Amino acid sequence: MSETPLGAIRNRITELDSQLLTLLAERRQLTNEVAETKIREHIPVRDVKREEQLLVRLIKEGKNAGLDPHYVTQIFHVIIEDSVLNQQAMLAQRANPGSTLPLNRVAFLGAKGSYSYLATQKYFSRRPGELMEMGCHSFAEIVQKVEKNEADYAVLPIENTSSGSINEVYDQLQHTQLSIIGELTHPIRHSLLVAKETNLANIKTLYAHPQVFAQCSHFLAELGNVEVKTMDSTSSAMLTVSELQRDDIAAIGSEAGGNLYGLMAIKSNLANQKENHSRFFVVSRTPVKVPLQVPAKTTVIMSTVQKPGALVEALTVLKDNKLNMTKLESRPIPGNPWEEMFYIDFDGNLADGPVQNAIESLKKITRHFQVLGCYPSEEVSPTKVAAANALAED
Repeated sequence: MSETPLGAIRNRITELDSQLLTLLAERRQLTNEVAETKIREHIPVRDVKREEQLLVRLIKEGKNAGLDPHYVTQIFHVIIEDSVLNQQAMLAQRANPGSTLPLNRVAFLGAKGSYSYLATQKYFSRRPGELMEMGCHSFAEIVQKVEKNEADYAVLPIENTSSGSINEVYDQLQHTQLSIIGELTHPIRHSLLVAKETNLANIKTLYAHPQVFAQCSHFLAELGNVEVKTMDSTSSAMLTVSELQRDDIAAIGSEAGGNLYGLMAIKSNLANQKENHSRFFVVSRTPVKVPLQVPAKTTVIMSTVQKPGALVEALTVLKDNKLNMTKLESRPIPGNPWEEMFYIDFDGNLADGPVQNAIESLKKITRHFQVLGCYPSEEVSPTKVAAANALAED
């Protein structure tokens, strides 16, 4: 049978897709070679000026090839981010030679398909060694797994752009000697997942984690009289719906996770905020060294003395040392009514002078002070290039 015109076009597209993958793999290998040079010569990972020049050139070449500038920009933002994160991972591994394990035992909330599972897969895909997944039922269990050396790492959600901070995790960090060694931000895309063909009007019961219900409160309000059942994880919700095989129940979770349980999405984008992301901490028993070429964050906890302006005085220390605070969170101190423990994230490396100066100053003016971790920042800001300006320079 002769090939149809449509079939011939599709076959050509398939060939081009394979070629694109081969070229992307080759490009990634070359960026790894660039990282080797940066390690030897102590050059920072990011060269924003070089990235801007690259995007301007690519936008112009894309226009000549009939490609939309925004399309070109979007593609290369992803490629640049991948390059930066891979180079950061390489530098971090070289700075911590004993941290590379043949088997990474990682504890996280839920089972396959949970958002913590997807974040774990994403983070450790850039790290050498086989991944051993250890799903847990609670944040306390996750932390205990690492404390007892039953796991090497834990992945903990710390905040969400829609529902805010996850207080239970902050409380766990207050009472552990584990160190934060990494972070990542993962997009959260909630979908309504069902096991059998049905429609929204038929749904009588919804299963999800409490944080998920909080992030989808507007959607729940629109549903009206639907029973809500909270589960200890998103994966538990999906497993329940998969096992019951009824057309009047649904779970809320990611479509990718639902596929692992044979579920299908009948409605997507359920979150109150359409740009919905969760930030995760990666913790272990041993802190890591972050090379100065890699953008770093530091997380500390402290309690201030009981006097007016004590917190302002502490925060002024960061300002005086030109350290950018990215997060401030307070939690009650158990047994001390009306007293708070403050968690602070700021941009900076423990090996850098301004951070060392700030920490020494804070230790002198606080009742309690502890560094929870210094770790590579995985928030790669897209390189800003206005397509119109790039084309105007032609």
